[in-house]
Amino acid sequence: MKVRIYTSAALADAASPALPLWQVAPTRDSSGHLLTDFMMLIPRLRTRPPLEIERASRDIQAVLALHRDVVFADLNLKLNLLWVSLRPRPGAISELVAAIRLRIPEARLVAHYVDPR
Repeated sequence: MKVRIYTSAALADAASPALPLWQVAPTRDSSGHLLTDFMMLIPRLRTRPPLEIERASRDIQAVLALHRDVVFADLNLKLNLLWVSLRPRPGAISELVAAIRLRIPEARLVAHYVDPR
């Protein structure tokens, strides 16, 4: 699993431009199978003290490390967004989102709206 999560030491570098996510995030696993992904918004994360940002980063990394389906993760402090790419499995996204929200309750899944009708 490749994880790009910024710690307090990297906060100074967070302002410098990085490669766009579409150039970094994988679309297929090592076997060539398509990956799925999701995004979570963590409101005001970048405005927190560096120790709180580092704690949140470590919490996210601990959750992701427990799931073998995760292939890539990126925490973008400038946008307060977490991107996760994983092997598709029924319920995998729900499990990960719930586990992340247990540690970071303010994190919100970004999804499109589906009319229930």
